[in-house]
Amino acid sequence: MRLFVSIDLPEEFAERIAAVQEDLDEAEGIRPTDPTQTHVTLKFLGEIPEDRLPELESALETAVADSDVSPFEAEYGGLGVFPSIEYISVVWIGVRDGTTEMTRLHEAIERETVEMGFDPEDHDFTPHATVARMDHAGGKELVQRLVRERDPTIGRPTVEAVTLKESELGPEGSVYSTVRSYPLDAD
Repeated sequence: MRLFVSIDLPEEFAERIAAVQEDLDEAEGIRPTDPTQTHVTLKFLGEIPEDRLPELESALETAVADSDVSPFEAEYGGLGVFPSIEYISVVWIGVRDGTTEMTRLHEAIERETVEMGFDPEDHDFTPHATVARMDHAGGKELVQRLVRERDPTIGRPTVEAVTLKESELGPEGSVYSTVRSYPLDAD
């Protein structure tokens, strides 16, 4: 199973995400993600054997509880890129509000999964939702201009849960399905 842990954006924001992606349509080499599957990845786990799933689910339950994060509002907006504006491989929508809570969740999940033997992250955690990938630099200048000039606002949903997702590669790209949801403690 190819797994990751995420905060999912509600599907009602898919149209707004698609509108941002339309601005990128003319950029050569750009490949948009499915706007109905937009999420913030808290931890990419990779391939794990199915028999480790119960242990992982228990670790994630502990991590979410230990993070002491209650449901919170997150505001999504703005554009950014990874790894840099000069070499673009990913175009993303940022998190304007809610980064503190997302970081606490990420850190708790990181602790538990590293203790299980998963590799630690090799970069700083930057909450973001990927909206496109660049296969080559043909449209780099258009993407650079949009990142500098556009500041879209996607919305401000309440984050109520963390999800464990399975990623299955298909002919049209990755398809994500929820393995388990971990509600944030509302007290």
